[in-house]
Amino acid sequence: MSKRTILIHPDPRLKTVASPVTDVNGALISLADDMLETMYAAPGIGLAAPQVGVLTRALVMDCVKEEGAEPRPMVMFNPEVIASSDERNVYEEGCLSIPEQYADVERPAEVTVRWIGRDGEEHQEDFAGLWATCVQHEIDHLDGRLFIDYLKPLKRQMITRRMQKLKRERARS
Repeated sequence: MSKRTILIHPDPRLKTVASPVTDVNGALISLADDMLETMYAAPGIGLAAPQVGVLTRALVMDCVKEEGAEPRPMVMFNPEVIASSDERNVYEEGCLSIPEQYADVERPAEVTVRWIGRDGEEHQEDFAGLWATCVQHEIDHLDGRLFIDYLKPLKRQMITRRMQKLKRERARS
């Protein structure tokens, strides 16, 4: 396993729709393991393959945050929301590709997601609360959408300018 570099917005790869996984193989499992290591090191609760420059429909997440609780790393290939509640939740979202920027985003409170696991088998699970928000946020990445795309244009532009400045500063150092 190795830590990968997380792309920072704006980057055209973050706005690209990722390609479906056709075969769960060793390279894909290796990518997922690297993504988990990268996510935990960041630290974050979710990471999609496009965020590490791989335009494949793969994501990892682990929303267990309680001190001393057993981690629950999840790997999803070709995840799709197949049902969502009418009830909505608002969470303050952040993103590893948009560091230190947060905004309230409204999404369905509960979703049912179907995906292919690292075992190559189809899985399905209902998610609520933070887990539902996280999986929807990461699936958005696979569709070339960022959480700031839900914001009003002025706030989105302001955050984008901050990220451009951050990238310039990092390039100089």
